[in-house]
Amino acid sequence: MQNVIAIWSSLDVRRRLIIAGATIAMFLAVLALGRMASQPDMVLLYAGLEPAAAGEVVAALDQRGVAHRVKGDSIFVDAAQRDSLRMALASEGLPAAGGGGYELLDNLSGFGTTSQMFDAAYLRAKEGELARTLLGLPEIRAARVHIASAPARAFQPETQATASVTVTTVSGNLAEAQARAIRHLVASAVAGMTPEAVQIIDTVSGLVGGQDTAGFDSGDAADRAAAIKSNVERLLAARMGPGRSVVEVAVDLVSERESITERTFDPQGRVAISSETEERSESSTEPGGDVTVASNLPDGDAAQGPQGQSQSSETRERVNYEVSETQREVLRGPGATRRLTVAVMVDGVATIAADGTRTWAPRTEEELATLRELVASAVGLDEARGDVLTLKSLEFQDVPIAEGTIAEAGILSAIGPLDVLSMVQTAVLALVALVLGLFVIRPILTSAAARPALAAPSPTLALPAAGGFSGVALDGEVETGFAIPDYPEPARDVSDGTEDPAARLRRMIEQRQTESIEILRGWMEREEERT
Repeated sequence: MQNVIAIWSSLDVRRRLIIAGATIAMFLAVLALGRMASQPDMVLLYAGLEPAAAGEVVAALDQRGVAHRVKGDSIFVDAAQRDSLRMALASEGLPAAGGGGYELLDNLSGFGTTSQMFDAAYLRAKEGELARTLLGLPEIRAARVHIASAPARAFQPETQATASVTVTTVSGNLAEAQARAIRHLVASAVAGMTPEAVQIIDTVSGLVGGQDTAGFDSGDAADRAAAIKSNVERLLAARMGPGRSVVEVAVDLVSERESITERTFDPQGRVAISSETEERSESSTEPGGDVTVASNLPDGDAAQGPQGQSQSSETRERVNYEVSETQREVLRGPGATRRLTVAVMVDGVATIAADGTRTWAPRTEEELATLRELVASAVGLDEARGDVLTLKSLEFQDVPIAEGTIAEAGILSAIGPLDVLSMVQTAVLALVALVLGLFVIRPILTSAAARPALAAPSPTLALPAAGGFSGVALDGEVETGFAIPDYPEPARDVSDGTEDPAARLRRMIEQRQTESIEILRGWMEREEERT
């Protein structure tokens, strides 16, 4: 402590101000970096939310006591809590999904807006309005609507618009009646759309109502084969134990759609549907005798002769029959099983003798026949359809298990997750402290500590008497006509009786090192003051 006080007392005012300013700057830098390190790293949680949805999110954060910051329409939270907060808020249905509605059209101006841009914005607005309407239902927690409409082109038939709706209910699955209502709601809101063109998907139960117009799904065969395989393996494990059987199932499904219309006539099964009867009778009288001129007169002889009469009758009946007809229309969709192939391999019976010898024997034909009947019943085998079932008893080979290495925690795992920002802040703090210490405080303290040790002597330095130069004083100034005095020299051999002045100066400096250093220091300080 006394050394510090002595060093501080030996400093002038300028150097004291420099040290005080450097200390204050370093303290403020440490305080600022420490404050930055103590504050949480705020990252974006949600942005672009509607005011109502943003208010619900902020209220939920306040209820949980989570520190957050709101900038415009963006909400920021601590980076360490962002992911957990998103999942927790999503479980509560926050933020409410909806998107923009018809207000999207307000931002469109007449300049620079093409018809394609307007159509796309109109579809987005329509989707947002439909989603808002669905969110108004008490059973719907989240909803998204997608509308697909091909642009109208000349000389091209008009295509029908389609839509898909994804909903998440508050609890349970979406009922069929609600799905039908949503389908009619969306179809009525879009021009030219029919309810059959709207597909509703529940996030829990999948497609709700209607038929899949896409037809056959290639994943149905794999799913059906996996279900059959699981049933057969569970059945065989109850008899032989787990791992004693291997089952492989291949399902060939019908992938085309077929429509059959039949019309059959039965000639034996006729039925009278109408009957019509017509009767007609006629009578006529003919004169008798010869035909003469007199007989043609009214009062002639013809009236006196014999006369002939004729009568006729006719009856007609018309009956209409309808032949028996049977008309049948059959529509076969894809997904029916065309062929089923099942391969089953079961292990035999292994016995261990008293001496430790292991023997293996296949299972008996009676047992294999019983297992075959069980498997055929479990998979729904139909040999008339072409299904094949193969069941064999073979010996299973033991597969050696390679021993692995134990996964142990390393050195970095004990440290925990590395925070890059905290490491950068610590490195900057250390760098600032190092710069202040090396280039500001250390030179000042070093020069101040060296000054008392090399204190300057009196202004004039009197050299002891030497030779004929007794009483000569050195004051550090070089005067004109100054002659270097002769100092005692060691014995040497001088051939010509003279000596080089530079050699004499070098010898004098070697003998008077302290005084020479002080003279040079005085010259340097004067040069510094002049500059």
